[in-house]
Amino acid sequence: MSFNDANTGLTPAPGGLALAEPTVNVRHRWTASIVLVNVGINAAFFGPIQVLLGQQAMHFSPEEKEGILALVTGAGAAVSLVANPLFGAFSDRTTSRFGRRVPWVFIGALLGTIGLVGLAGAPSVAAMMLLWCLVQLGCNGALAATTAAIPDQVPVRQRGSIGGMASMGTVLGILMGAAIGAVVAGNFSLGFIICAVGLVVGMVPYLFFASDPVLDAKDKVPFTWLNFVSGFWISPRKYPDFAWAWITRFLVNVGNHLVTLYLLFFLTDAVHHEDPAFGVLVLTGIYAILTLITAVIGGRWTDKVGRRKPFVIASSAIIALAALILAFFPTWIGALAGAAVLGIGYGVYLAVDFALLTQVLPSSASRGKDMGVINVANSLPQVIAPIIAWPLVTILGGYVTLYVTAAVIGLLGAVFVVKIKGVD
Repeated sequence: MSFNDANTGLTPAPGGLALAEPTVNVRHRWTASIVLVNVGINAAFFGPIQVLLGQQAMHFSPEEKEGILALVTGAGAAVSLVANPLFGAFSDRTTSRFGRRVPWVFIGALLGTIGLVGLAGAPSVAAMMLLWCLVQLGCNGALAATTAAIPDQVPVRQRGSIGGMASMGTVLGILMGAAIGAVVAGNFSLGFIICAVGLVVGMVPYLFFASDPVLDAKDKVPFTWLNFVSGFWISPRKYPDFAWAWITRFLVNVGNHLVTLYLLFFLTDAVHHEDPAFGVLVLTGIYAILTLITAVIGGRWTDKVGRRKPFVIASSAIIALAALILAFFPTWIGALAGAAVLGIGYGVYLAVDFALLTQVLPSSASRGKDMGVINVANSLPQVIAPIIAWPLVTILGGYVTLYVTAAVIGLLGAVFVVKIKGVD
């Protein structure tokens, strides 16, 4: 094993148990609760994003559905960028007898559930937008708290495996969201209710099995608005490993979103598939299944050998290879191969890069806020990728240019991992 010695044993911290470096492996029921809460949160995100909000936009105005959907999802994305680090910071300071993270998982899931139930009967586009922002606020709050719980409670030697399981929950949630959209067959109101139920069901086991360490009030850093606001800036000069890890995740996610964003149009215009929508379903299924498998395998493998960076570099290169396959083999066979390669690379990347990120956090006292800042590197590419993709496809050479650009951006992520010095 070549994990840093400082991260393999108990590292004393001023805040006692809540801020100490964990040394005891988490139990299977705790892991199962993390998987389930990720399933619930991501079903609540992606059921609406993939299908239900689009159907609701068509209900309000078939002629302006694209604009309505862009308005609603754009507002929600803006909320998510703020909510994740903000709720993470709140949870860092929470001294509840239930622990630092559990209250915010509960509050976030409650807000998300209210928003989803409200969307089922939203009377206008304005109400639809506000309620979706409430869903994003609540679910990102719950996500920030559960993400921070992993470095809180999982020892470094186990984080690859747990990161892989959490990633499995994420992918299952995305699949569940797609399934909900298919099952309700256009009844978006019922779909929102099912998503709300899924969110609640996914949350309940975590509330019972979280075993969240309690932060003693005397160990809480005194609050000032200046310190609270300035804390969201994490100096690259002071914490270079954190900065490089953030940049790496951001670039790889931009590349991944560029690959998947125009998949339907790629099958229509470049591959000339006779049923592009069904083609997307097939490619998504292949990608998701291989992501599930390789996330678990990659997480366990990295824990076994005790290294992170070689796995992140290799998986980033594999993701770039998938983009190049799509660029230069615009056929149905090429698309199938690209989806398979993308799933293999992204599954390993999700598990191992998550473990790496938990090892470069600046402070145990601010894990929630810091993981929230990391999560911005997941959500911000969803905003940036369409801005990059549109001119590449329409003006600068089409899908070859798009996918080559995605490959280059992903490879830059692999290169910058080398800059991280504190993790092998």
